[in-house]
Amino acid sequence: MPQDAFTLRLTARELDTALRGGRVNRINQPEREELSLIIYTGKRTVKLTLNVNASDCGAYFSEDDRENPLVAPNFCMLLRKHLQSAQILGAEQVKFERILAFRFACVSDFSTAERVLYAEIMGKYSNLILTENGVILGALKTTSADEATKRIILPGAKYVLPAPQDKTDPSDRAALAALLKNASGDTERFLFTHVAGLAPCTARQIAESYRGGDLADHVYGYIFSDEVSPCVLERDGEVVDFYARYTEGAVRFASLSEAQTYFYAKRRARQGLENARRRLGNAVNAAIRKQEKRLAQILDKQKEAQDCETVRIKGELLTANLYALERGMKACELVNYYDEAGGKIRIALDPVLTPAQNAQAYFKRYRKQKRTLEALAPQEKEVRAELDYLKSVLPFLAAAANAEDLKAAEEELTDMKLLKAPQERAKKKRPEIPFRAFEKGGFRIFAGRSNVQNDRLVRMSAPDDVWLHARNLHSCHVVIRTEGRQVPAEVLAFAAGVCAKYSAGKGEKIPVDHCPVRRVKKPSGSKPGFVTYTDFGTVLGDPALAEET
Repeated sequence: MPQDAFTLRLTARELDTALRGGRVNRINQPEREELSLIIYTGKRTVKLTLNVNASDCGAYFSEDDRENPLVAPNFCMLLRKHLQSAQILGAEQVKFERILAFRFACVSDFSTAERVLYAEIMGKYSNLILTENGVILGALKTTSADEATKRIILPGAKYVLPAPQDKTDPSDRAALAALLKNASGDTERFLFTHVAGLAPCTARQIAESYRGGDLADHVYGYIFSDEVSPCVLERDGEVVDFYARYTEGAVRFASLSEAQTYFYAKRRARQGLENARRRLGNAVNAAIRKQEKRLAQILDKQKEAQDCETVRIKGELLTANLYALERGMKACELVNYYDEAGGKIRIALDPVLTPAQNAQAYFKRYRKQKRTLEALAPQEKEVRAELDYLKSVLPFLAAAANAEDLKAAEEELTDMKLLKAPQERAKKKRPEIPFRAFEKGGFRIFAGRSNVQNDRLVRMSAPDDVWLHARNLHSCHVVIRTEGRQVPAEVLAFAAGVCAKYSAGKGEKIPVDHCPVRRVKKPSGSKPGFVTYTDFGTVLGDPALAEET
């Protein structure tokens, strides 16, 4: 992102024009390193976002409606105390630094003051600092008193600018001319390395626009020109970067703020999607590991108890041969009349016990092992069913293309107690997330976004509708609304492709079973998404045929 001094100079000009004279209506802090100021400009209400996260730092208008924490963080409370209802006097860049200064006229019943909120847009060193008369009132990120630093950021300390880089300030024309007089090698790299306030992409644009003549005049003119042609570069549906000057293949915007709003909204949506996918995936995988550990313990206990029949036989043989045994024996060898070959079996004995007591000890051990096996059988079945269900959730997470897909999965995991339910601000009915919807050859086709939606889709379908599911693989349920019509082969192939796309088949062609919905049954007490079906046919599902509408 070119959040360099060059871009921030143009950003400050736009913000000053838009915000000067406006009043602060509300201040929120939706994220730990992000601040939102709701400002009435006299014509409309805008939301100014000040983000100091290392990967998303910037100052721009946004339109998202994100929820704020129930309890405002300390810095947010400080700003509400000092800036609520304040009038904005202006926004400007501090020297040629990556710092924006927002000046506020603050009037209360007891005092009048001018305060400055500094937004330092400097990557991982970004910060928000509120000052009055050059003294820090508070900061989003403070330094501790024992921290070895030349710059103290604490309430009561004097606000000083960050130490300058060991580069030439381009606003000093004489110094810039002296620097570029001896410029050599790659111009782009030279500018980025030696001129302050330029991101690599800005240095590249300056170098590419140079057509000869005085390089210092060109660089100065480019940096301090008021020309702006904002754009956002996208590749394969993903935003790559935004620019203050047009670059080849980018989408143009009316203002730099609009370009940043679009860029950050798209980027935040993608990051939010990936973060949610990772969070839900971690919850499912943690539950899978827990069940796998439980299954391993069950199998170990079953292995220990699986020789119970041998133990019973030993007890029977001891009982049949009591006359031949004596107390104090440590072991004996007896003919195993349960063995068709008539072989002998060695039986360990407790010398402290009588032969009869040894036989009873074997019977007692047999009964215990048998009870263990009987108790473990339903437990194993339950754990395997739980594992199968949990693994069925993973394809939904992997195939999620938008927030609605992941919201459906999150609601399912919350209902199944695999995720903690979010704290509700007010009790209200949760709206149902719509199915994935398609249309092919005049037929409507629907696919579930989660196991819970799969069950709902089957319940809401007519008996003659066609139901599809990947054979021997976890997948979404797909239903073709027939409305009494015969389904053509191309429609069935398309629906099978949808089923293959949203399955664990990893983008490969897979067999997909299909049958009328009346042939699909959900066993009582089964996990979400689990059904049985009969009288089915099979087609090859090609995910390349599926195109979401």
